Amino acid sequence: MEELIQLDKDLFLYLNNLGTPFWDGFWLFMTEKINQAPLVLILLYFFYKYFGLKGTIMTLVVVAALITVSDQLSNLFKNVLFMRPRPCQIEGVGEFTRFIAERCGRHGYFSAHASTTMGIAFFTGLVLQKRLKYIFPLMVIWSVVVSYSRIYIGVHYPGDIITGMAIGILLGVGAYKLHTFLIRKYV
Repeated sequence: MEELIQLDKDLFLYLNNLGTPFWDGFWLFMTEKINQAPLVLILLYFFYKYFGLKGTIMTLVVVAALITVSDQLSNLFKNVLFMRPRPCQIEGVGEFTRFIAERCGRHGYFSAHASTTMGIAFFTGLVLQKRLKYIFPLMVIWSVVVSYSRIYIGVHYPGDIITGMAIGILLGVGAYKLHTFLIRKYV
């Protein structure tokens, strides 16, 4: 286990230190949730186009549940079960980190950004893939970029990201199945 933790730290430092001031603004932009609003509006348009008002409202309820479960599960893992300090809090890691985030936070295992974005990516990709040919890979790429931003700015280890993505995939598939059931039954 110690070897795995050390590998996570080493990979974090390698990836984090690839950053340059030229790219800092882009990665800070990508990590901010509010900056994802245009994507959300575009997706809302497609959900409304394909599922109507009632289907869009159901979609919003399912997505709200997905986000809530993802965030609360991440908080449970971070603050109750594992309490693994973030890289910026660890002696021997923090002083070698290109830390460009506004704040660090205390615990980081697992990344809620990674879980939530991958959950939304899988949910959206599965729901819309028959109607929009490239939506699934585009959404996954978007999630990977947002997730990587957390390493770039210095607040998550790669293991936090990988775990978050795996949990996000499970939550996204579950949300897709719930959405499919609700649409068939009520729309």
